[in-house]
Amino acid sequence: MDTARGIADPTGTAPMTADDLPAVVSASDIARTGRRVLRRRFVTVGAGMGSLAMVHMWRLAGVADDDLCAVGPLRSPSDTYEYLATNSQIPRTERLRSDSGSTIDAIWGWPGYALRESVEDRNPTQALRVLGEPIVSEFFTPKAGQVYRSVERETERIGWDRILQPGWVRLIRRAESGGYWIIVDSLEHGELAIAAEHVHIAVGYPGVALLPDLQEFRTDHPEAGYRIVNSYEPHEYLYDELRQRKSVVLVRGSGIVASRVLQRLLDDIEQHGAKTEVIHLFRTYVGDSQGTSARFRRPGGGGFAYQAFNYPKSSWGGQLRAELETLDGEQRAALIDKMGGTNTAPRRSWRRQLKRHTKTGTYRQVHGVVTGVAPIDEAIRTTIRRQDGSVGVLDATYVLDATGLQADPATHPLYADLIARSGARRNPKGRLAVEPTFEVTGTASGSGRMYASGAMTLGGVYAGVDSFLGLQYAALRAVDHMAEIGALPRIGPIRSATGWLKWATNRPYRPDGDSR
Repeated sequence: MDTARGIADPTGTAPMTADDLPAVVSASDIARTGRRVLRRRFVTVGAGMGSLAMVHMWRLAGVADDDLCAVGPLRSPSDTYEYLATNSQIPRTERLRSDSGSTIDAIWGWPGYALRESVEDRNPTQALRVLGEPIVSEFFTPKAGQVYRSVERETERIGWDRILQPGWVRLIRRAESGGYWIIVDSLEHGELAIAAEHVHIAVGYPGVALLPDLQEFRTDHPEAGYRIVNSYEPHEYLYDELRQRKSVVLVRGSGIVASRVLQRLLDDIEQHGAKTEVIHLFRTYVGDSQGTSARFRRPGGGGFAYQAFNYPKSSWGGQLRAELETLDGEQRAALIDKMGGTNTAPRRSWRRQLKRHTKTGTYRQVHGVVTGVAPIDEAIRTTIRRQDGSVGVLDATYVLDATGLQADPATHPLYADLIARSGARRNPKGRLAVEPTFEVTGTASGSGRMYASGAMTLGGVYAGVDSFLGLQYAALRAVDHMAEIGALPRIGPIRSATGWLKWATNRPYRPDGDSR
């Protein structure tokens, strides 16, 4: 099996740093950087859930260890996902916003998470529940811990540890001879360059984002910055402190993460006697059902827009998915905006909880636009302009931002470099432009192709890219395209059925890509 090896500089010219590499890189350029070289045909960057979906498909197509590599800083594909989910109050025991068939460990979707949970618990309730959703019962969603366990099983089966290259990708450039050079700061081999024919990128969101006024407050008032809390950052200390003394928490945001944060705050009041007053600030207040047409009309009220998943289910595999492929960029972006937007799952227990605490005064809602944030004695004062033009003041011990993650490619060095130096472009929603095959537009290099999946491709032909099923769909389309250009064998019915049997019986892969 190939190992990393050094290449001497045959030209005797001056050393070159990675940042000095041109847009099209030769082997001699790499030699001048002094980096060790690893050669692999297929490389996925990120080593998270998106990379797992792609490696699963490559393994299904018979790709062996010697041709395969996953580059990322963490050992398990679910580590980053679990970190963000846990911080946003979805621990292993709570349920995610994903349906039973979105099995990230298995492209076939069967058996689904509901059936697996029923078998594990020896209780048919969850499996039967799926039959009545969404009319008789709410949509089933899997527990986070069940998903992580399935990922652990699958990574062991497909030999993840054998193909993982722990480290950070600094940049990707076209190779002079075709394909790509991937510049890696490796945790095992130091400065490394990987020569790849085909590259897949799934590095997720560039980072955690704060609302601009809250970020400005943190910068201007570092001594009070700890009172500004982002829901995706570790903040268990906040709940510990709220149990100890009477406090006021101002929550900003109205999506699924805001729902989880509100539930945690109110659970602590009910279960641990926390003396917390929760103020919920809405910039846009939803008072009734949303949508101007029956097609995209969804229930709403009490400030929230309700939708089981972040997009209608037909956008994953029905009419909306087919329609998106027929539209041009601007029309596609407009349709995605219509069927998406900020919304949360209509879970009955949580909605009843809000009503109870509204009656007791421990939870109250405010509607307005923030005009200023300033420190006061052991608190933060938020000034708002109400809809009627009047000014309001909200004083809180802590302000909790539950509005989302950073989604601008320019804030991630790898995406920014791809756009600046490798021909990648933005789509009408400002993210990475991809073809229907999920090939990154404008980045072909000889016979080599670059693909991308995940949240940073939103605005393409698929709306639900930031979901387990979306990651699998992107991997399937990319592998189909690689088969069309002769890079891989096609995954037909026989290969797929055989792959499912191997998955179901947990038969591990050998280094040569075959299973025992």
